[in-house]
Amino acid sequence: MKKKIITISRSYGSGGRQVAMAIAKELGIHYYDKELINMASLKHGVNVSLLKQVDEKPEPVRFKKYVESEVSSPSSRSYLSKDNLYNMTKGIIEEIADGDESAVILGRCAHHILKDHEDVVRIVIYADRDTMIRNAMYYDQISEEEAIRRIDKINKEREQYNKYYTGNNWFDATQYDICLNTSKLSMEQCTQVVREYIRILDHQE
Repeated sequence: MKKKIITISRSYGSGGRQVAMAIAKELGIHYYDKELINMASLKHGVNVSLLKQVDEKPEPVRFKKYVESEVSSPSSRSYLSKDNLYNMTKGIIEEIADGDESAVILGRCAHHILKDHEDVVRIVIYADRDTMIRNAMYYDQISEEEAIRRIDKINKEREQYNKYYTGNNWFDATQYDICLNTSKLSMEQCTQVVREYIRILDHQE
């Protein structure tokens, strides 16, 4: 397989994290999720708990829009702002994409951050509500009531986070190369689709 950076966006309850891990294992490439936060923390000397507080959480200023910029210096008043903490993680994602190795990157607007990079395959994973509830109950070992609460809360946060940092609607299919519905496809089938798609791309190059 030629170098590929696979970004995976997912709704909570879709099983997207499990599919992302399965794809990375199938292709024998590195999987980045929470590790991105630890890497940004180490690089910039920021407490990891601060980065976790803004990780895929929406900007509270309702009518403000993110303006792309570089990471501020530690002496800047904006160094610990939500936008700057986002920029720290963004920089790590770009470093991974600029490297020599293939990788799977989960969430954190990677599909948008790397939209102009070569060798990027952008995937979104979703499911119907009943499937999300079943998956949340199974993977997180929670009650149906708690699953419903988390689905509504987390997916709303992710939608707002994506809108703020990308300016686009989260599930706009034009942002992605592959859309996978886990209400219809198993984890193994999702992995097969991605593997075959990459095989076709490699033969075209």
